Amino acid sequence: MKVKTILVSQPEPKMENSPYSKLIDKEKIKVDFRPFIHVEGVDAKMVRQQKIDLKNFTAIILTSRNAVDHFFRIAEEMRFKVPDSMKYFCQSEAVAYYLQKYVVYRKRKIYVGKMNFLDLSALFKKYKDEKFLLPSSDVLKPIVPETLDNLGIDWTRGIFYKTVISDLSDLRNVYYDVLVFFSPSGIESLLKNFPDFKQNDTRIAVFGNSTVKAATEAGLRIDIQAPTPETPSMTMALQRYITTVNKK
Repeated sequence: MKVKTILVSQPEPKMENSPYSKLIDKEKIKVDFRPFIHVEGVDAKMVRQQKIDLKNFTAIILTSRNAVDHFFRIAEEMRFKVPDSMKYFCQSEAVAYYLQKYVVYRKRKIYVGKMNFLDLSALFKKYKDEKFLLPSSDVLKPIVPETLDNLGIDWTRGIFYKTVISDLSDLRNVYYDVLVFFSPSGIESLLKNFPDFKQNDTRIAVFGNSTVKAATEAGLRIDIQAPTPETPSMTMALQRYITTVNKK
């Protein structure tokens, strides 16, 4: 069956000429964006209940833009002035760049990984005497605590925000040829919102091994998967699939 409509379970990219825009123009298809999950910040009281005192830390580990936003939000709520000496360990250049929203980049000690969390290991070893704070969601990839524990550094996790399932009830009678997922939480949201969901002819596209596992355990048929050596991005995987089925 041909693909004419796609629903991506994430916010619409803000950048112009995103890979999705190119896909839409090339294949003349409709692509909608709708976050299946969203984050909500916890308040300073809940952070204090985790026995976290911001002044006890000399370094912050930032794995996402959400972590950046909620760390500085909590600091403001606690009336904690983040010292200029604070070190920031960012998982990627995108996270480090986003940090400029809150600090003067060139005046701060900012250390950046290439992309994966493991890429930061050498930096953690180099600064192993720091006291690290990891502001995170209530959902955390196992690789993060495993890596930090294996390195033997002094680190503390703080839950500064929570992943919440979005209300998708308005989509109950809306049909898409392809549903695109990037996390197990997205799969969970689909099943919580639509417990009677039947896949039938709907194609499921998933990104990452953990999402593959969640979809499989939910009894869903996976039709499109990324990353692979041939299709390292989701848009490339979608393009390849659409090129094949729309030619028939």
